[in-house]
Amino acid sequence: MPFFIYYDILIIGSGAAGLSLALKLAEQGTRVAVLSKFALTAGSTYYAQGGISAVFDADDSIESHIEDTLNAGAGLCDPEIVRLTVTQGKSSIDWLRQQGVLFTEEQTQFGEPKLHLTREGGHSHRRVVHAADATGKAVSLSLIERAREHANIDLLEDHNVVELIAFANAHETEKRVQGAYVLDNQHQQVKTLAARVVVLATGGASKVYLYSTNPQSATGDGIALAWRAGCRVSNMEFMQFHPTCLYDPKGSSFLISEAVRGEGGRLILPDGSPFMHRFDARAELAPRDIVARAIDHEIKKRGIECVYLDISYKSEAFIREHFPTIYQQCLEFGIDITQQPIPVVPAAHYTCGGVLTDSYARTDIANLYAIGEVASTGLHGANRMASNSLLECLVFADRASEDILRKLPSIPPVGVIPDWDESQVSDSDEEVVVSHNWNELRNFMWDYVGIVRTDKRLHRAMSRIKLLKKEIAEYYGNFRVTSDLLELRNLVTVAELIVRCAQLRKESRGLHYTLDYPETDNSKPPQNTVLTPARH
Repeated sequence: MPFFIYYDILIIGSGAAGLSLALKLAEQGTRVAVLSKFALTAGSTYYAQGGISAVFDADDSIESHIEDTLNAGAGLCDPEIVRLTVTQGKSSIDWLRQQGVLFTEEQTQFGEPKLHLTREGGHSHRRVVHAADATGKAVSLSLIERAREHANIDLLEDHNVVELIAFANAHETEKRVQGAYVLDNQHQQVKTLAARVVVLATGGASKVYLYSTNPQSATGDGIALAWRAGCRVSNMEFMQFHPTCLYDPKGSSFLISEAVRGEGGRLILPDGSPFMHRFDARAELAPRDIVARAIDHEIKKRGIECVYLDISYKSEAFIREHFPTIYQQCLEFGIDITQQPIPVVPAAHYTCGGVLTDSYARTDIANLYAIGEVASTGLHGANRMASNSLLECLVFADRASEDILRKLPSIPPVGVIPDWDESQVSDSDEEVVVSHNWNELRNFMWDYVGIVRTDKRLHRAMSRIKLLKKEIAEYYGNFRVTSDLLELRNLVTVAELIVRCAQLRKESRGLHYTLDYPETDNSKPPQNTVLTPARH
């Protein structure tokens, strides 16, 4: 039986961006559905450790935050977007505190509480507001609690979007989004969710790589959905690799926050010698792309499995107070960070590019918005500066809510939507194909499209992607959809977009480093890479 339900707003994703937007819209009386592919806490926000960058210190300034962001972005940030975002830092933190988020505080010399600020790579001042070393968890749980309390918000867990519904009704010239086909994972049923406005808040695509700090949900779903619907994407070659992921030979992934380096953690080789000073004057506090390449260089040059991050020279009380989550997690791996260094390697961490949007988070399709990591707003350019990501989520949730509320009264009703058709497909008896293709894709993306690239490696990756795309398309056309199949289909689309963008950039800039063009091309103004889908 077909399943059809109508909402004013459909938000796909339950992280900081999606939930912030839902709360802002619901307060104005709109009926909102928030979809989460798995549990509400399964996205990247919940696992974010470091914090949110905002100017609070008297010695800091908006202009300094802007300058640091532009420097990290290697010439590709949109200065107007950077200023827009940075100037709303303090108000964004204030709003989160109103939602019940408890940030770490310290006492002033007069005994009054104030926000404790830490410092991370690329920042010239202490400006990272945090909740110990589990900021994302504090933000996520507070926003979920507020959303659960709101009568105008429906929270739909275990729902995975199959495809966006976008078309022009009779007498309309412009295609507009009108909802989505959604797989209910628990009941294995495809539902039709109609909505006058759809917002992508699905996060990034780091699981396209073998090693990642991200949860399993980061499979680039929103980017692939928007691309197939007809939206442009931008700067997909700039995939950020976090320099310090806990090294575990068994393959577990756990992020060691940049704040460890911000509080004095030193990167060392197995013999105990430091090395970052040889790569950048800022040493451990250099931007992530520089630190990740330095570690990758030392590992490959010396044939070692990892390097080490050492903060054990600090007092045990300091370490346990500032990094309780990291301390406890490392203990489970048999590592006492108060007594010994942490083995670390780089891992895919953040998607700096994504669905191209404007300053109100609008995409190329009418009434379709994109916020958070799924979007390419112009804030990050060629490299995201630490702790600007949650800030971007909050600022563009606010911008999107402003535009949606202004436009909603004039958006016409949803047109007639055809039912999802499963009459020509059957249940698969070859699930091994999905898992095999998943593993193959992530392995060759790591080997050929990782921290250091070449034209030959990119060509090899694209050849394999074309074969996988054909195989996955055939599988998709013959069998009923599953969550694993949907993720694989989206991952191979995102992989192709990453490689296509990387092949177009004939220079090294920010997070894109190629041995064939090792220098940055300063002979002309830097350009963003923009891909436009073929019109059918």
